[in-house]
Amino acid sequence: MPPHPSRAREPILNLPAVISLCLLALIGIHAARLLLPDESDFMLIIDWSVIPARWSTAFGSVQVEDVMRSLREGVPEDTVTPLMALAQYVLQSGEGRPWTALSYAFLHGSWAHVLINSVWLAAFGTPIVRRCGAGRFFILSGASAIAGAVLYAVMNPLQVLPMIGASGAVSGLMAAASWFMFAPASWHWEGRLTQPHERPRETLGHMVRNRQVLIFLGIWFAANYVFAFVEPLGMTDASIAWEAHLGGFLAGLILFPLIDPLPARAKRISA
Repeated sequence: MPPHPSRAREPILNLPAVISLCLLALIGIHAARLLLPDESDFMLIIDWSVIPARWSTAFGSVQVEDVMRSLREGVPEDTVTPLMALAQYVLQSGEGRPWTALSYAFLHGSWAHVLINSVWLAAFGTPIVRRCGAGRFFILSGASAIAGAVLYAVMNPLQVLPMIGASGAVSGLMAAASWFMFAPASWHWEGRLTQPHERPRETLGHMVRNRQVLIFLGIWFAANYVFAFVEPLGMTDASIAWEAHLGGFLAGLILFPLIDPLPARAKRISA
């Protein structure tokens, strides 16, 4: 018997397989797009991103002329012509492309954009998968992405610029995790303290009295305000919108109690 038995090496990133696959998909898609000619990549973005004016004219009461009029009235003269050309191209077929409510989440504007979303996906998607399983994780992520796209389109019905990114889905995962990540620890039947994903979720009353939850939500809303309206150091991407973040966040906050396999905490446990 050797004097120093070898120990099994712990992985540097102990991520669930489904999270690793999602990260590979997001990063791989962005890397593959870099190999495309500019025209092909432009077409891919136009075909698979959320463009609110496309939905408004296909499924709502908005007319193409309404979109054109808004461009003539609300856009600087030096950008009117390119935007009107884009609007004509996007709206000429009259197709709504409803699947873009999901497909936009797989596209990103830059390496910084996709890597930031990947970090947050790993951070908040991991406890959701460990708690709920892969199926409910995909339901929650998909519903949050759709909610983000819908709220963005409702609040910007005449917008012809594409909106892309997984931020809506990630925001939904963050909201879902806030139900249990800051819950008080208790003793597991194995004789150890419970991990955050093993704890009963907070009730709404407990959440609004939990300082850690309030600080977390305050930071989240403040960060969205800064990146949406202040745009520090040019770090924001033109195709990202706070409306999509908010829509995804609200979806995750509302939907999680309906799919959570663990019960809510009955009462506050005294420290």
